[in-house]
Amino acid sequence: MTQYQNRSIVLSKRPQGELQDGDLTLETNPVRELKDGEFLIQVLWLSLDPYMRPRMNDTESYVDPVAIGAVMAGETVGRVIASKTPKYSVGDIVTSYSGWQEYYIANENEAMIYTVQPDGVPLQAFLGVAGMPGRTGYCGLTYVGKPKAGETVVVAAASGPVGTVVGQTAKQLGCRAVGIAGGPEKCRYVVEELGFDDCIDYKQGNLLENLKSACPKGIDVYFENVGGEVTKAVAQLLNKGSRAPICGYVSAYNSEDIGKVETPFHIFGALAEPPEHRFFVVTEWQDQHQELTKLLAEQVRSGQLKYRESVAEGLENAVDAFKGMLKGKNFGKQLVHIAD
Repeated sequence: MTQYQNRSIVLSKRPQGELQDGDLTLETNPVRELKDGEFLIQVLWLSLDPYMRPRMNDTESYVDPVAIGAVMAGETVGRVIASKTPKYSVGDIVTSYSGWQEYYIANENEAMIYTVQPDGVPLQAFLGVAGMPGRTGYCGLTYVGKPKAGETVVVAAASGPVGTVVGQTAKQLGCRAVGIAGGPEKCRYVVEELGFDDCIDYKQGNLLENLKSACPKGIDVYFENVGGEVTKAVAQLLNKGSRAPICGYVSAYNSEDIGKVETPFHIFGALAEPPEHRFFVVTEWQDQHQELTKLLAEQVRSGQLKYRESVAEGLENAVDAFKGMLKGKNFGKQLVHIAD
């Protein structure tokens, strides 16, 4: 396979706070020959997601941190371009956790590799609303949040791929859906395009008062993506018996010591009547991966599930796009286009 030169982005050192030059570096190496039972994926699209930042830290989590010198973790959509296994054929489109690189040698028995049947759905959607973020939003809302018709559901980072699915699913279930997003353009999109009932611009100030106006009956389900001041405002409006699925708290991910951050667990736990709350990961429902992907992809295909994307061109622009995403500079799902 030496005709292929693989560019990859590796973790060179653990970031201290915000990412700095030299934390992630671009390397080029030849692709080795395939062994029996292996196949070669050419990466077409790379997903950039907030969870990647904590994985750069040497701290305990639900998954191991990325090792120094290892390719940065991430999910991709790619095309099989060579194969030494009957399980995968040249031309197959697959999602895999190949990481931030242009080529990936996978084993036929590797977990978390799935063949994709696009059927008119854009390939990159399987990294967004029809992929891991979409399944995260759907599962977190329906299985942890357990919304009932007529209840008020609030979701932070409402214009992102997780929040997009949370709000639109809440509306399908007969709930009042209120988003929180950064900037008037994102808020306008969330209401006018995605069909939320209201959206609060946290950058405008008066977050608590604006939330009170948008949620006159209080908040029954709060889907947590952000943490910090947003969580503190929402906490004051939670109804008795409310639920708060915690997907993440991106506002803290660039902290120099995330272990000292006041998390949503601290904020909710300090309330006189805490909501039912827990951290969850989408792999809890891994056995439903294909079923949920099919459901969300069908909604994309029919136009029922709407979404936005921000696209960086080329692996060499992935780091800057990732830095921008952590500061909310993206609009919708952040992707890197690697190849056609």
